[in-house]
Amino acid sequence: MMIIKNVRILGGEPVSIRADDGVITEVAPGLDAPGAIDGGGAIALPGLVDLHTHLREPGREDAETVQTGTQSAARGGYTAVHAMANTSPVADTAGVVEQVWRLGREHGHCDVHPVGAVTVGLEGRQLAELGAMADSAARVRVFSDDGKCVDDAVLMRRALEYVKAFDGVVAQHAQEPRLTGGAQMNEGVVSGRLGLTGWPAVAEEAIIARDCLLAAHVGSRLHVCHVSTAGSVEIIRWAKSKGWNVTAEVTPHHLLLTDDLVEESPVGAYNPIYKVNPPLRTRADVEALRAALADGTIDIVATDHAPHPVEDKETEWPAAAMGMVGLETALSVVQEAMIETGLLDWAGVAQRMSALPARIGRLPGQGRPLEAGEPANIMLYDPLARIEVEPSAFASKSRNTPYEGMTLPGRVVATFLRGRPTVLEGKLV
Repeated sequence: MMIIKNVRILGGEPVSIRADDGVITEVAPGLDAPGAIDGGGAIALPGLVDLHTHLREPGREDAETVQTGTQSAARGGYTAVHAMANTSPVADTAGVVEQVWRLGREHGHCDVHPVGAVTVGLEGRQLAELGAMADSAARVRVFSDDGKCVDDAVLMRRALEYVKAFDGVVAQHAQEPRLTGGAQMNEGVVSGRLGLTGWPAVAEEAIIARDCLLAAHVGSRLHVCHVSTAGSVEIIRWAKSKGWNVTAEVTPHHLLLTDDLVEESPVGAYNPIYKVNPPLRTRADVEALRAALADGTIDIVATDHAPHPVEDKETEWPAAAMGMVGLETALSVVQEAMIETGLLDWAGVAQRMSALPARIGRLPGQGRPLEAGEPANIMLYDPLARIEVEPSAFASKSRNTPYEGMTLPGRVVATFLRGRPTVLEGKLV
């Protein structure tokens, strides 16, 4: 038996939560027992679910491992993550996805659900073993070549048709490669001043428009990764108005940061910490993304946690790797961008960071309401805390955060995976 007392579910009135054998058995005021965990008035949310995490194992254990990545996830309040396929070897066979899945089970900090590659080797020429991965022990339901776009329309159509057989979804990294050759940052005024090759918004928007049409044509599920432009929002809104089965995500960094930082960062211009794919966009894009997340056009927040070793980021801008870590700061950034601006309440955050990601990924045991009979996947969060971001304190193996030195709201107090604490008092258990 476990009792967590004095918590506010979705920010409501204080209650206690009792769990037995990993399942919530009672939610009521006043429950107590020796050894009960005092939540101190923290907000209780269902354990967060990330649809877009790079754990780097196998192949880039210098950047992250399944162990350190899931520890980072637990510190961020996550009880499940989807591990992207761009590992080495690529997760394009049943054997590789089962390896990642088993590593997740061994380390136990959160559930790990491998994402299968759409094409062999992420090379965009031949479909990977989608059916074998779906039938494997990992039960893969999300497929993506993330990091690369499935730019061949015929292959994308075939992938969408194939995954229908097992209720899978293709998660597209929308980037027309012929429009982004050598691109370094968002195409606009800032890229012009800095002399960096621009990354036009249309490179993202053209692929999204094409794939929405393909998904409608074959009657399949499409998920759009890391939406970053106002134009993309309008295309997705149009597709949803047609009743097409299209979902979309936005990252925390695209809800808060803009391309101005490439020119005006605290340490000067050309700081590669702000180099990311898709690139940081304009303030108008940020406002459009926030509004779209609030009104449901964009369904979920996904971190695109992309760890890199220091030598891959602390170099000249053109040579630097693209990506940012995000699991341990995600909820704080969402609080800053969406709660403190009045665009969402805590129920809305739970929907977009837990319930809907679990639904898209077909995870029946995650994202459930904190009610009797449901799995005890719970995170406790203190929204009144103010924490200065210190990368050396991260559980992640990598430190490439754009928030270093910033003061962000909120702190994850505790995380429980099926009733077992993985984080208490903000520390790994």
